[in-house]
Amino acid sequence: MKIHHLRSATMLLTLGEQRLLVDPMLCKAGVMPGFKLFGGGRRPNPLVSLPSGSEEALAAATGILVTHRHPDHLDEDAMRWIRERDLPVWTNPQDAPKLRKKKLDARVLTSDALGMHSETIPVRHGRGLVGWLCSPVSSYFLSCPGEPKVYLTADAVLTPELLQTVQRLQPDVIVAPAGSANFGWGGDILFSVDELVTLIQKTESYFVLNHLESLDHCPTQRHALQSRMEKEGLAQRVFIPQDGQTWSWDER
Repeated sequence: MKIHHLRSATMLLTLGEQRLLVDPMLCKAGVMPGFKLFGGGRRPNPLVSLPSGSEEALAAATGILVTHRHPDHLDEDAMRWIRERDLPVWTNPQDAPKLRKKKLDARVLTSDALGMHSETIPVRHGRGLVGWLCSPVSSYFLSCPGEPKVYLTADAVLTPELLQTVQRLQPDVIVAPAGSANFGWGGDILFSVDELVTLIQKTESYFVLNHLESLDHCPTQRHALQSRMEKEGLAQRVFIPQDGQTWSWDER
């Protein structure tokens, strides 16, 4: 298993024979509006360009995996790129019909669709009204023979249901967003750093933390996150990639 982190939540996941481009945001820096609606700090998104080496990673993709339809997870540039290459787009039952209307080859990720066991599990992208407005969002569990079991939490906050999912599935690797995103109203819509600490402490999994330093509504910085993980004694199980960096199971 290998993860090539590109930017924000976008990465190339190599698992078995699959090379899945996850949640592609492929636009140039600064072409989307800011997501921080209240409290100041609003800037055009994304804040950074795709890193060097992205074209090679993108060219290797055999399919697309989309957790939800927010533009920082599937933008217009990505949809155009996907259509040009006629790649399959794996997603949840709620989003698949809507993506087909965008002329994408959208398919529901069933339990054996990728030649490996998979599960699609709904998660909460925030709480209360904001969480409802941000729905639906799906997390994915992928278990390929001979490979580590991987759980992509997608854009989620910590809930008892998510903890129960992790305890039931016992993934070897968890990919989770760490930007603590918020709109300036309605609370965080991604794990807070405290929630990430709790999640990591309650598992024996290795973690890859992304969704950092690319969008105006994600205040968490990599250096502060790394310092907190070291303080909590968790750093040995946590990888916080720079844009363009890769991590494999063998590098634990």
